[in-house]
Amino acid sequence: MKRNSRLSLALHTLSHMAFDTEDAQTSADIADHAGTNPVVVRRVLGKLRSAGLLLSERGHSGGWRLARETKHITLADVYDALGESFVAPRGQTDARTCSVAQSLEVQVSQIMKDIEESLVERLSRTTIADIQNSTKREPSHAH
Repeated sequence: MKRNSRLSLALHTLSHMAFDTEDAQTSADIADHAGTNPVVVRRVLGKLRSAGLLLSERGHSGGWRLARETKHITLADVYDALGESFVAPRGQTDARTCSVAQSLEVQVSQIMKDIEESLVERLSRTTIADIQNSTKREPSHAH
């Protein structure tokens, strides 16, 4: 997985939040930890909030918190919330394109669809709790 992808940022952030469910995490703290911009963090976490995975709180002690128990957040939930695709969608074939290109487009599109479905199914088998449980380090050292 690309280290700087939105999915990577979201999964990394949620996994860290799993260790500290009491304290809200600020966008600035998350961005600093992830080595990115707070605006990028807010965009990604806003999508997770819209999907019901996170809560945001305003004010001095505000920030982001998990909206569900970690055992009820699958990697597929996060993937779906972001609306991204690892498997790039195929465009429509130009009507003037030859029949070979059109046939290839149909075949490749179906393969891509099958891969996407398989990916989501596999991601649905793992929860944030599974990530938390497999992390052997203390929360302050888990990077």
